[in-house]
Amino acid sequence: MFANLTERLSKAANALRGRGRLTEDNIAETLREVRMALLEADVALPVVKTFIEAVKAKALGTEVIGSLSPGQALIGVIHKELVAVMGGGRGGLDLRVTPPAVILLAGLQGAGKTTTAGKLARHLIQLKKRVLLVSTDIRRPAAVLQLERLAQQVGADFFPAGIGMSAPQIAKGALEQARRGVFDALIVDTAGRLHIDADLMQEVRDIDQAVGPHERLFVVDAMAGQDAINAAKAFREALDLSGVILTKADGDARGGAALSVREITGKPILFLGVGEKTEALEPFDAERMATRILGMGDVVALVQEVQKNVDAGEAERLAKKVASGKGFDLTDLKSQLQQLQKMGGLASVMDKLPGGMAAAKGLQSGVGDKEVRRQIAMIDSMTRRERRRPELIDGPRKRRIAAGSGTQVQDVNRLLKQFLTMQKMMKKLGGGKLARMMGGMANMAGLKGPMPPRF
Repeated sequence: MFANLTERLSKAANALRGRGRLTEDNIAETLREVRMALLEADVALPVVKTFIEAVKAKALGTEVIGSLSPGQALIGVIHKELVAVMGGGRGGLDLRVTPPAVILLAGLQGAGKTTTAGKLARHLIQLKKRVLLVSTDIRRPAAVLQLERLAQQVGADFFPAGIGMSAPQIAKGALEQARRGVFDALIVDTAGRLHIDADLMQEVRDIDQAVGPHERLFVVDAMAGQDAINAAKAFREALDLSGVILTKADGDARGGAALSVREITGKPILFLGVGEKTEALEPFDAERMATRILGMGDVVALVQEVQKNVDAGEAERLAKKVASGKGFDLTDLKSQLQQLQKMGGLASVMDKLPGGMAAAKGLQSGVGDKEVRRQIAMIDSMTRRERRRPELIDGPRKRRIAAGSGTQVQDVNRLLKQFLTMQKMMKKLGGGKLARMMGGMANMAGLKGPMPPRF
């Protein structure tokens, strides 16, 4: 999401290379670039002004005196201010209330409220909570049906609305059901509009008054740009918001909403929606997000993804297989590719790697996810014998595999070449080296907090 902003900020920092010290002149020159980068990222103008003034004041103050690297010192100040702008968060939802905890989702149509309701339900169910979902969108039956299906998918209960019930009546009926059923949480999905209007705001207020929610969360589309700021102001005035959920953060948006919405609403960002699947919801951490914006990656988040999505049994099986001298075959490669998909695909993994590391490996995340799907399709088009013994794949077999997977023979050749490279690497890791490497990864997975950025 922050690719363009990251690139511009990196260029601005590089402009200070070779400078012996920070002066008002070279800081002003660099901050002009930073200002342009933020404006191009659709950050709200008041937020940009406040941010630039704060960075300038601290860069000329005692925080950078005596630094051996002025450029790095300025990046350190920018990092701290990015954390301040986005807020430190409060560690997720506050459920320290008498059950059921009522969570109200509000926002414009298309922001992803219904999908977010399903994601939140899944998140709470993983915390061993009983969850009831209800939709108060009486104008769009499709939205109600969507939430009902999401409830079935994640294992939550769903409250069906009665015929002729108003939105506040539906919400109140769901609250009564949640109390009778001894549910831990009730998630109320409200109706949205393509634009802000008086009817929408009044309906949200009526629902709020009917159920007295403990959490009032503003759901905003990261791709909305300046429109997100206008919506944030309107919902802030209508409701006593307690937090923000930023959706579609996996897209190619410029990221301005993430840097603006906290300042506009005065409330912390609690979660990021990073995909369409119900598990694609991440707790927001301003420190780590600022690190990612500045191109330093988020290794802790990557390790957490590995812990959550990678099959430990499969990893151990592969390690034992390679260590015993048995060959790495195409079935093993398919398993690794599928686990990469579970982690959100190559683009998601790349986003969490430091820019320097990604550049050193020469990887391009733009086409990675599509290529992974194509590779799995090609392996699926092979016979079991071909997967175990790729050397048998001659010209006619390549043409059959390409036809079966909807690819070209050149694609099959490229897959086999990449496989041979991985196979050679696995052979080098035999004799206990792989086991030691896996042990090192296990130690890294024991990290409890974000890695401190190095400036």
